[in-house]
Amino acid sequence: MAGNGIRLGLIGAGRWGRNYIKTIAAIDGLRLARLASRNPESRSLVDGKCIISNDWKEVSEARDIDGVIVATPPALHAEMTESAVARGRPVLVEKPLTLDLGRARALRRFVAEAQGFVMVEHTLLFHPACRTLKELAPGLGPVRAIGAELGQRGPYRKDTPVLWDWGAHAVAFCLDLMGVPPEAAAAECLEQRVVEDGRQENYLLSLIFSGNVSADIRIGNKMDKRRRFAVHFDTAVLVYDDLAAAKLTRHPPTADFADPEGAGEAIDVPRTPPLEVAVREFGQAIAGKSRDLASLDLGVAVISVLADCDRNSRK
Repeated sequence: MAGNGIRLGLIGAGRWGRNYIKTIAAIDGLRLARLASRNPESRSLVDGKCIISNDWKEVSEARDIDGVIVATPPALHAEMTESAVARGRPVLVEKPLTLDLGRARALRRFVAEAQGFVMVEHTLLFHPACRTLKELAPGLGPVRAIGAELGQRGPYRKDTPVLWDWGAHAVAFCLDLMGVPPEAAAAECLEQRVVEDGRQENYLLSLIFSGNVSADIRIGNKMDKRRRFAVHFDTAVLVYDDLAAAKLTRHPPTADFADPEGAGEAIDVPRTPPLEVAVREFGQAIAGKSRDLASLDLGVAVISVLADCDRNSRK
């Protein structure tokens, strides 16, 4: 690492890639040294010292960076991640890890054999409210049920199915909280409409964990904006709602795991944006030369559940 901090390379300067550019610029000790983008407007997004390349391999194979961030369509994730890992570079890759379970497992084997490091940016897992919910969970008894809604109107992507786009967020949250994969997973398409830029779709995901714990999750890009989880425990219900003033609230238990009513008791949580948390922790992992594959393992587990949902989906 250079004396002026950790040097990062970013592949992709789309909507989320631009968020990475802003986030990196705001964190002391990190610097965006290289960017792979074919958009001529990208020069205006970075400082003059950042090298911009049309070829993403010039970033993944660069010797003058300490880590690589992959913010491209998921069909490209595995190839780009492998390229960087093969050059000894830690990688932070967007979710979903891949769109194919076999490819995800092969990537995991490759990273392990190369003694590399890969983090998957499942945004909810870096949200302070979700982390606080998980910290409080052991004191509330076992999880009894999970209900969730995640989505909004758009974006409509041709390169990423809605089930894999929004579903990755929801499944990652549930797997991280429960600590084990579900015993069964299925999806039902509630609404579907083909539009110019892709598909408008809403799904109901049904996950069943050990002990008959159910997670019923509504996701889609054809609904009003929602970012909400209600987790039912023996002694309380914790609600994460990113659109509410209080991001995390505590409620009394409800009959038959019904959605809690009322404002609930607000729980203070930090206001740090989750992407900032993720990028900071990636920088810390680079500095500490981490080889922890827990994030990558979770990424593969998410793909496995999404593949089950896709295979067991009812149109």
